[in-house]
Amino acid sequence: MRSVLPRCSGKFALAKPTAAPIPSVPLTEHLSHGESTVKRRTLPVAAALAATAALLLTACGGGDGKSEDNDKIAGADTGDTSASASPSSSANQVQRPDLTLPKDVTETFEGWKTGDAAKDEVLADAGRAQSAVTYAVTQGDPNSKALAFYQTGTALAGSQDWVKGIVDAGLTYSGAVRYYAPDISVFDAKSAGVTYCADETKAFNKNRKTQKVDRTPATNDSYVLYSTRLEKNDKGVWQTTKLESERGNKRCTP
Repeated sequence: MRSVLPRCSGKFALAKPTAAPIPSVPLTEHLSHGESTVKRRTLPVAAALAATAALLLTACGGGDGKSEDNDKIAGADTGDTSASASPSSSANQVQRPDLTLPKDVTETFEGWKTGDAAKDEVLADAGRAQSAVTYAVTQGDPNSKALAFYQTGTALAGSQDWVKGIVDAGLTYSGAVRYYAPDISVFDAKSAGVTYCADETKAFNKNRKTQKVDRTPATNDSYVLYSTRLEKNDKGVWQTTKLESERGNKRCTP
C-alpha cells in the first residue's frame, strides 16, 4: 500500500489523500509514546495545526469556503474545555453500510477506546472513514456508498479521486495496516478533530488483474500522520469532512 496514486501529484506514493506537510518544531523533551531514545519531537499536533491553519486550508483537501469556526481541524485547540458531546443513541440505530474487507486485507485500530463515550463515538467513525476508503479500493468503486456514508465535503471529493487513481492504475491492496496513537479534540456537540498514525510497513499494492503483490521494503515513509475534522450529521454519524496526511512525520516513525 505504499505506492498508490496520491491526490496531489502524478507520482506513485500511498497515504490517503496527501497534503502539505505539517511543520515540526524541535523540543528537548522525549517523545510521549515511549520512544525515549529520540530526544526530539514534533510540536504537539494541536499547536502545529493551529499555527498552520492557513496552509492546511489551502492544501489538498483544504478549505471549503465555510466560516472560521467551521474550519477547525484535528487537534486545533479552541480553549473550550467544556466542549464534550453526549453520545447519540441515533448513531447506534442507523443502518450502516458493509465494510467487509477481503481476507488478505486487515486493519487494526490501537488505542481507539478512551473510556469517554462521546470521544469513543467520534473515534469509531473516524476509523470507519479510513476503512471505507480501503473498502472502496478493494471493491474498485470510487463512488462507493460506504465512502460517501462516512466522508463528505473536501474529504470525500479527495478520497474519491484518490481511489479512482488506484483503480485506474489497475491496483488494489494486500496486507495489514495498523492505526495507532489517536489524539482527539471535541470542539462542540457536532464537530471534532482527530489525528492518528498509520503503520503501512506490512501493506502492499496488488495488481488487480494478475494478483501479484508488490512487496516493497519499509521506510520512514511507510508511517503516516493523519489529521482530520469530523462533523456529526442528522443521522448521528460523525462524517470526516477534512483529511490531511503527512508521510514520515516523527510523531509516527519508530
